[in-house]
Amino acid sequence: MKAPTPRSLIVSFFGAYGRELGGWIAVADLVTLLGRLGVDAPAVRSAVSRQKQRGFLQAHQAGGVAGYSLSADAEEILADGDRRIYLRQDVQLSDGWVLAVFSVPETERHRRHLLRSRLSRLGFGATAPGVWIAPSHLAEEARHTLERLELAPYVDLFHADYLAYADLRDAAARWWDLGAVQAGYAEFSEQFLKTTSDADSSDDADAFATYLLALDAWRRMPYRDPGLPPELLPEDWQGARAADIFFGLHDRLRARGLSYVKSVVSR
Repeated sequence: MKAPTPRSLIVSFFGAYGRELGGWIAVADLVTLLGRLGVDAPAVRSAVSRQKQRGFLQAHQAGGVAGYSLSADAEEILADGDRRIYLRQDVQLSDGWVLAVFSVPETERHRRHLLRSRLSRLGFGATAPGVWIAPSHLAEEARHTLERLELAPYVDLFHADYLAYADLRDAAARWWDLGAVQAGYAEFSEQFLKTTSDADSSDDADAFATYLLALDAWRRMPYRDPGLPPELLPEDWQGARAADIFFGLHDRLRARGLSYVKSVVSR
């Protein structure tokens, strides 16, 4: 798995803990917290500045102290992420599919690229040029994301059933790179399996660091995995094992990590 970047860790921090602090944190406290993960102060400050430029964070002072809070767009992004990252879907083949059919004028090809990348990130697979498919449980998230990015005028969404003619399991293997998803789950499990046995012996500061690293690695996985019905998955699918590891760490470490965060920001 890729090493976590300061920018990614900031997103993970605000998703896990920032909103419970009222959405604002002093820069000095954020430096202290991410220092527990080996991120030095210049890297934190540079990453915060980039997140401000991207519109994810807003600069605010509180009592004369420099800090940052989430933008309105960031609040929406994190709320969407909560539903994807922390919810284990019970998907049935009979639930059907959502189709996204789009057409973007050549003069707006930058929007076509954005649309394709967003559909891919949402978990859609391409069946043909301009026709993308995903399990039906992704329909509302897709609708919300397309509207937020002002891409809805270019897209029609349909609920659909697969009727014929290819074997659906073979078709799913063409539409998504399930081998890459499988490898990602295996890497996550290998990286964090030992952590589960050490979780209860760590102090709150270590619990914070371990949980944030696990969340930062995990939160990408539900976006790579479209969440297919079990009948369409490869044999020995690693997703359930990886999820058990993450949610086990979540249950055992997140609250202790929050205690550490609150102890830092209250100094």
